[in-house]
Formats: sequence, structure tokens, C-alpha cells
Amino acid sequence: MKWAIELSQYDLLYRPKTATKAQALADFVVEFTPTAEEEKMVTKSKEKADDTSPTDSNLPNDMWQLHVDGASNHKEVGAGVVIITPDGTLLEQAITLGFSASNNEAEYEALLAGLRLAKELSIKRLAIYSDSQLITNQASGEYMAKHPRMVQYLDKV
Repeated sequence: MKWAIELSQYDLLYRPKTATKAQALADFVVEFTPTAEEEKMVTKSKEKADDTSPTDSNLPNDMWQLHVDGASNHKEVGAGVVIITPDGTLLEQAITLGFSASNNEAEYEALLAGLRLAKELSIKRLAIYSDSQLITNQASGEYMAKHPRMVQYLDKV
């Protein structure tokens, strides 16, 4: 409000920055929607790349990677899932959830969507990455789930 008052004398309009978490989901969708030219470049670069170049070089050659993120705001709830194959191929999925949920619930929904996708692909070895401290610590057993919905999500995971 203070900035709006200060800038009003210059005919400038101040708009506060939106929530970073919700913006991250929108950025995710935009970032992983390749143009036709980008798809051609990716195809050419994959042909030149080694077949054994996973993103995390410390992982075994047969290890797949699952990266998940969820976001929630007053308008929408969404989830992003990226699976990286052992040869470095990216499989991306952006999901809009049709119900209201908290950020933690959105994170769990992203994780569950990724796990379902991994199961459909018959992945045997999977390294999972999430930026949610609560979800990772609950899944690893370091934190206890107290809220009934979190307990249900944890049981599904």
C-alpha cells in the first residue's frame, strides 16, 4: 500500500508479486512445453549424447529419477511430475487437480501421480526428489503425520 501511494504521483501502478509457489507451477508448464524448433534441437542433441548419461552421475545406470512439485492457491491446485530415464530422457506431466487442497496435499498428489506413472512404466529402481520438507521427512519416517488427511496420503505413499 505504501508503494502504491508513493508511485501514484508518477502515474505508475504497483502490483505486489504473486505467490512464488503458484507461479512456479505456471513456469513449469511454460518451461516444459517445447516449440517445434526446440523439439528438433533436443532430438538432434539426444542422438549425439551418450546413452549412459543420467542427470545425477552418482546414481546406478539402471536408476530412474522422479522429480515432483505441487502448488496451491485460491484459484487452482496443480502438480508437476518429471521422470528422467537412465539414458537421460525426460518425461514430463503437468496436472491440474479439480479440487481444493493445501500446498502439502498438492505435493502429496504430485508424488502419488509420479508413483502411479512409475508403476505403469514398470520402473524397478527409482530415486525420488521433492522440494517439500514435510513430505520428504514424513515419507522417510523422520516426521510423524498428525493431520488425518496427511496420514491418509502417507499411507498411500
